Amino acid sequence: MNQEYNHTAHYAVGIDLGTTHCVLSYVELHSDQEPAPHYVMPIPQLTTPGSVEEKSQLPSFIYQAHEAELAEGDVALPWNAHPDTIAGTLARELGSKTPIRLVSSAKSWLCHGGVDRHESFLPLNSPEEVAKVSPIEATFQYLMHMRNAWDHRFPDTPLIDQDVTITVPASFDPAARDLTAEAAQRIGFKHLTLLEEPQAAVYSWLESCSDSWRNQVSVGDIILVVDIGGGTTDLSLVAVTEDEGNLSLNRVAVGDHILLGGDNMDLALAYQVKAKLEQEGKTLAPWQIMAITHSCRDAKEILLTDPDIHNVPIVVPSRGSKLLGATLRTELTKDEVMASLVDGFFPHVGIYDHPAQQARGALKQIGLPYAQDPAILRHLAAFLCRQQAAANELLGQNESDFIKPTAILFNGGVLKAPVLAERVMTVINNWLNEAGAEQAKQLAGTDLDLAVAKGAAYYGSVRQGKGVRIRGGIASAYYVGIESAMPAIPGMAPPIQALCVAPFGMEEGSAAKGPNQEFGLIVGEPVRFRFFGSTTRREDAAGTLLDHWDPEELEELPEIQANLPVEGRRPGEIVPVELASRVTEVGTLCLEAIPFDGSAKWQVEFDVRAS
Repeated sequence: MNQEYNHTAHYAVGIDLGTTHCVLSYVELHSDQEPAPHYVMPIPQLTTPGSVEEKSQLPSFIYQAHEAELAEGDVALPWNAHPDTIAGTLARELGSKTPIRLVSSAKSWLCHGGVDRHESFLPLNSPEEVAKVSPIEATFQYLMHMRNAWDHRFPDTPLIDQDVTITVPASFDPAARDLTAEAAQRIGFKHLTLLEEPQAAVYSWLESCSDSWRNQVSVGDIILVVDIGGGTTDLSLVAVTEDEGNLSLNRVAVGDHILLGGDNMDLALAYQVKAKLEQEGKTLAPWQIMAITHSCRDAKEILLTDPDIHNVPIVVPSRGSKLLGATLRTELTKDEVMASLVDGFFPHVGIYDHPAQQARGALKQIGLPYAQDPAILRHLAAFLCRQQAAANELLGQNESDFIKPTAILFNGGVLKAPVLAERVMTVINNWLNEAGAEQAKQLAGTDLDLAVAKGAAYYGSVRQGKGVRIRGGIASAYYVGIESAMPAIPGMAPPIQALCVAPFGMEEGSAAKGPNQEFGLIVGEPVRFRFFGSTTRREDAAGTLLDHWDPEELEELPEIQANLPVEGRRPGEIVPVELASRVTEVGTLCLEAIPFDGSAKWQVEFDVRAS
């Protein structure tokens, strides 16, 4: 995402702010070497009480320890002898035994429009005596840990003065982007950019290939980026075009925000262990299921990556004075993991087999809006069908059924397992074979755990003019709801029209203004703004007014409650305005209402703060 380049920074820093892990990478901007050396910074963190180790990843967990749980020196860090929070590896390990004190999935909560992201409610459903934090506070804590680690290592070049790029899912809506930027701005970053994670993965691939990337793709190719991490599945399409004789990359489509990833798989294995123990007449409490989920994660990674190991023991923790006697033991086998994960999450499906929607209960607990269908390949099939026209204009194609990728780039820790990556390639190529298209090839050369952070850091040098830039702009078109003027009808709300205020591909740092059309804006009393987004309506220009649309075309975003200042007018007065919009340098959307009388304009941003 564009912003003016910072010429005073010594490093371009990339931060992968992941659902389950964070990574920090950097490139020296003024290096004499070509290309400049690229590093992943080891992050010091507590691994056991009183023990600090450097690791390439900082687990995205915070543990709210009981005051009597740890001794005073057990949580000391190199830069702080008495930190307020425990983040990283030790937090994850302690939380595996006492999950009611563990804060996790803060990134997923950031994009959940059904809750106030500034409210302190994590860990969810924990007892009153457990200290709570908000999703944005947890995000701030991860970033602060990395800032402190950096400043401890590089005291002469503080992190806040560097050129920092933080990655977000391509499917993050403007509200979630704004909240991520807010957490980063609280850190004090002076030169901040947000970059889509799949684009960062492509940048990492470009950096790893150097100039040879041009030998792997050609004009007309469509790269499908499949990013399956701990918490989400993120899908993007990048088209290869030609610009004045040179190959060019264009991000042409992104998928929905799908809360489906490695965490779901770990939980599925935990319930499989639960069922196995119940067959032996043993029952587990809910907290024990959450605890063994972490053991299942470790077992999954071993069984899917090591061909010589066929079973891994699972120890179920217990409480009470007879701890050892009450502890339950079982195991996970390779066959069980294969059946549960490969066939359950990556089944052989057809291109027209799309996610199944289940009837929802009328009442349910507050929680994350996880995908209902666990079959990731069904979500992928739906994405390719929905985006069949994504590259038509750029490549002169006319796809009528589904878009046919020619190259696949994997990202995310889940796809480190060869059997899962092979299954994804097999199913995609089955779709292409049935359609009479050529087989897609897999692009290699990136570390699936570190690629996003490394690509984000490389992007800093790209912005300096060194390397190939991916063209994109915003990944959705955005609309504001306009209430139709009509006589009151009992029991019927006025119809809503949707005005396009930001077209697909609008560049960050740019503004858009529709036709000189008059709208009425209510000031001085509480009002609500309804916003919509679309990843498929690619032709709507700013000012396009829709009076009807298919349900799958527009997705309603969280509404914004506001009380616009009166500015010398009467409360409740309807002010004639025209609408304009701009996309900020970090990719958040700002709607402007400009009075025709030339007085001060009003701004509404996707900040989704409590009214």
